[in-house]
Amino acid sequence: MELKPEIIERLTKLDEKYQAMGQNLSSYLDGLLFADYLTYWDYIHLDTLLSLQSPKTSFPDEQVFIIYHQITELYFRLCMVEFEQLETKKEIKLDFFINRLGRLNRYFDALISSFDIMVDGMDVEQFLKFRMSLLPASGFQSGQYRMIEFCSTDFVNLIGTEHGSKYSGVFTDSMIEGMYEHLYWKTGATELSTGKKTLTLEQFEKKYSASFLSLSKRFRTRNLNAIYKSFSAEDQKNEKLIHALKQLDANVNINWKLSHYKSAVRYLQKNPEDIAATGGTNWQKYLPPRFQRISFFPELWNKEDMENWGKNWVKQHVFGEKQG
Repeated sequence: MELKPEIIERLTKLDEKYQAMGQNLSSYLDGLLFADYLTYWDYIHLDTLLSLQSPKTSFPDEQVFIIYHQITELYFRLCMVEFEQLETKKEIKLDFFINRLGRLNRYFDALISSFDIMVDGMDVEQFLKFRMSLLPASGFQSGQYRMIEFCSTDFVNLIGTEHGSKYSGVFTDSMIEGMYEHLYWKTGATELSTGKKTLTLEQFEKKYSASFLSLSKRFRTRNLNAIYKSFSAEDQKNEKLIHALKQLDANVNINWKLSHYKSAVRYLQKNPEDIAATGGTNWQKYLPPRFQRISFFPELWNKEDMENWGKNWVKQHVFGEKQG
């Protein structure tokens, strides 16, 4: 059978490709000839994926709890793929940057809109029982979520309000190491009575501190805020860019956190002294954005915006007030 011209053309190009790498095309064609056809389930490792749930109790809704958190971490991984592309791209143009911000926002839009699976989708009685078997683990220990923060903004913007004013100027790697102890979220995993670090926080730092510091240094000049500031003054005023940045800021630092807050209000006791079910994290003071006022892009918001950071969301979604 005579080969079609388009097949010969492709074989010629393949031969050129492999010759340039010192490889033999015939060997690769043999590999293709003997290889099995690819299937959907093999490609995404479906059987492995569906075997990764290991409940600690017999309560059915623990499966829901595990699977949803695994889905969340996969979305966080999608975000990290975007950050890795931004880190390695030599020249970042405005349109490309806005496009990547759009991707990040879509990932968080999906996460936020799906959180009702946690808020309304689990049986309260089941949750309160199986959750106690998971101590001291906590969603607080999501390393990827912290990585998203480090890749999004200057390190100083993640410092607790009582320490942030101590730092100014051009930040160096050594300054990042000094600021690390004052990250805002560490106050959310300290004992209320003594101020000591909880086991939840100690475990978290032991696993991730070195990688967090390394990542923060890598992204010191490549985080989203740094990239935004690298554009010309004219480009920085681009309406699509500003909208995308502010949307991401609100998604990560208000909407996502307050989705968790709504879930905590529903499932956990409201007494600040009774925090065992969260692995020791003081969620009443840690989750509400109005206490921390963390913003990736603080220059884009005015004083009134920051004073009311997350307030309207709480009124609408927690207390049921209609917004005008």
